[in-house]
Amino acid sequence: QLQLVESGGGLVQSGGSLRLSCMAPGFVKGYYAMGWFRQAPGKEHEAVSCITGDDGATMDEDSVKGRFTISRDMSKNTIYLQMDGLKPEDTAIYYCAAREFRTCALSQFAYKYWGRGTQVTVSS
Repeated sequence: QLQLVESGGGLVQSGGSLRLSCMAPGFVKGYYAMGWFRQAPGKEHEAVSCITGDDGATMDEDSVKGRFTISRDMSKNTIYLQMDGLKPEDTAIYYCAAREFRTCALSQFAYKYWGRGTQVTVSS
């Protein structure tokens, strides 16, 4: 069964760092592009970053460029989101997602498989 399980969320002060993990057995094998999304209270899902299934190229949403880094460890079937320089506006539930294509996409509608999310709260 294909599952995505996020972890690593928590409460951090503004300017701090967190690293999110997404265990994705069955996905991190080069056939699926993976993405991180977030949803703040009362807002729609917002794309954060994605990583291609083949060469591991990445794409980032403008609001997180230079602060967040997506990566993967195929030996551990895990993708990561390193978040530095966190701001209160980064507060949201963060979701890991997978799509049945190797190419990246920064749209929630391009992803078929979703985890349950992990809460990130940044205090000012």
